Amino acid sequence: MKRFISPLLSLIIIMTISSCCNEQDEIKYPVSKKVDQTDEYFGVQVADPYRWLEDDNSEETAEWVKAENTVTNAYLSQIPFRDKIVDRLTEIWNYPRYRTPEKKGESYYFRKNDGLQNQDVLYVMKGEDGEPEVLLDPNTLSEDGTVALSRWNLSKDGKYLGYLIARAGSDWQEIHVMDIDKRETLSDHIQWVKFSGISWKGDGFFYSSYDPPAEGEELSDVNEYHKVYYHKLGSSQDEDILIYENADFPRRNYYAGTTEDERFLILYETESTSGNALYFKNLSKKRSEFIKLAEGFEYDYGVIGNIDDKLLIKTNEDAPKGMVYMVNTADLSADRVSIIPEKEEVLESAVILGGKLITEYMKDATSKAYILTLDGELVSELELPGLGSFGGLSGWTDDNIAFYTFTSFTYPATVFKLNIRENKSEIFFDSEIDFDASEYETKQVFYTSKDGTKIPMFIVHKKGIKLDGNNPSLLYGYGGFNISITPSFRTSNLVLLENGGIYAVANIRGGGEYGEEWHDAGTLLQKQNVFDDFIAAGEYLIAEGYTSKDKLAIIGGSNGGLLVGACMLQRPELFRVVLSHVGVLDMLRYHKFTIGWAWATDYGTSEDDSAMFNYLLGYSPLHNIESGVDYPATMVFTADHDDRVVPAHSFKFIATLQEKNTGPNPVLIRIESKAGHGAGTPVSKVIEQVADQWAFMFYNMDVEPAY
Repeated sequence: MKRFISPLLSLIIIMTISSCCNEQDEIKYPVSKKVDQTDEYFGVQVADPYRWLEDDNSEETAEWVKAENTVTNAYLSQIPFRDKIVDRLTEIWNYPRYRTPEKKGESYYFRKNDGLQNQDVLYVMKGEDGEPEVLLDPNTLSEDGTVALSRWNLSKDGKYLGYLIARAGSDWQEIHVMDIDKRETLSDHIQWVKFSGISWKGDGFFYSSYDPPAEGEELSDVNEYHKVYYHKLGSSQDEDILIYENADFPRRNYYAGTTEDERFLILYETESTSGNALYFKNLSKKRSEFIKLAEGFEYDYGVIGNIDDKLLIKTNEDAPKGMVYMVNTADLSADRVSIIPEKEEVLESAVILGGKLITEYMKDATSKAYILTLDGELVSELELPGLGSFGGLSGWTDDNIAFYTFTSFTYPATVFKLNIRENKSEIFFDSEIDFDASEYETKQVFYTSKDGTKIPMFIVHKKGIKLDGNNPSLLYGYGGFNISITPSFRTSNLVLLENGGIYAVANIRGGGEYGEEWHDAGTLLQKQNVFDDFIAAGEYLIAEGYTSKDKLAIIGGSNGGLLVGACMLQRPELFRVVLSHVGVLDMLRYHKFTIGWAWATDYGTSEDDSAMFNYLLGYSPLHNIESGVDYPATMVFTADHDDRVVPAHSFKFIATLQEKNTGPNPVLIRIESKAGHGAGTPVSKVIEQVADQWAFMFYNMDVEPAY
């Protein structure tokens, strides 16, 4: 089965009545001790007085977390409408949600959430009209719903289900195997898996893992020496066969995947979140070796499938917006053959299904999809419901039926069945949310950034809204790692939209909306472009009357947390509220924790050279907080099991902000327990977190929601 999710994305960082201002002198922040810690970078001394908060195992840090949460919880509990927001979110969240199914023989496998279940459940049904049966319910794996099913894959013969589970939001995962007919979990159990899939070959599978970390360092220690193994069913993990390692380069990652026919093993080698080397191994030949097809790490390469001995490869080599070529593994001396040349639009994906190529392109951050012959000739455009996002494509090379999902800001995620030969789509799983999209509108505008670059932005709101500058507005952005932010339906945003608010998404540089050049323009010594683009988005919303500086909030997560952190420090007067989720906030030390080193192609590091150090120091949120500045009302969100962007970033940032902030606005941190970077967070925790976000935002804008 093809899931068509790039393995490289696993490395990405791809996350309110009365004014409160008169009460801020009553907030007593915890006193965060300071230590005499100074680091020298190229002759420059940089103090790091809250370094002790990097120790996530110390009793001191635990006490600090407890004290900060006590202050934050007390603040949130006195907001009179906070509980009403929880009630409304619980009400609108309670509807069935489906994910794209996988068809195996006459059976369909899919994930579904009845509404308020903490985790999605994996179902199987016989035939399209069959009664769904629970195959795996991760809600039964823990009492508090913090064990999540992250990935799953069926063996080629359909007898076995291999699945990965994650605990408490950590990136660490465990592999288990189920005998589907017997509904029995086998003894196979693999630990310390990270940035891996399950790729079947015969009676076993390939996976990637690290050596077990030192006790107590599981969530913060640097991840090094990634390896690929083969596990045979019925054996123990210590019997697994080492397939590939590279001891000379401890900070490289390896992902192995088999082609649909299990003829080839494809190996991806990465140093960061973009750019990879590509290898293949012919599994049909005994004792075959890995052969390199593409050098790393300047360009991206991904095998989309094979036709006998020929591999089809998607790349941005000499094609910043993407193209597909074919290589003959039986004759590597032959020139590669162009199948899909580069176009004006960005090629997001290409898949071999039903004897055709199905491609997804992006035009101004929205999806277009086409059906092509295997030679790349256009057959027809796929008819989508409107402007939005096409994804989740699944199917088989020789099956005429495929499935995909479509969504937009006011179009809840809906699963479609596609007849490839006839190019006909019909709804397979409809969204059952009680939501009237006709009451809302989405427009796309193009505004001008500081250097004259035109930036697209989506703006969503109720029809007939007055552009009087008095609308509570939330501006979202990401701007990094070649990740494109396309339209998607977020149940949480209904609270804002129902209350006359505006939701805006700025497609700033650093993302992939216009290909690799757009990405590069927001990296390394050009990272300031990202912040300028986002600031210009806020200025546009104010200038056009959508909102005002007293009603404008900004939000971002992970790399987006860095975005809003930098922007609030560069333009504190422009925003009323700042919401930073699991942000990368210490740009001098981010690379010293877990997988942080893999982000260096976007950020550079403080150890590269003096120019890179000075540039990072110039925008690093932690290092640019000043005394005597009236900063916006700020809430930082993090979690104790986030081993992607370790919580030390948020801890040190808020400790510094609370120390130096002299203005009237609250600067708080919300630290979730038994949660991580976002994936797998139980629905109950998500609702509580979102409620706190809206309550904090509305309260600090002097807005009373109509509940």
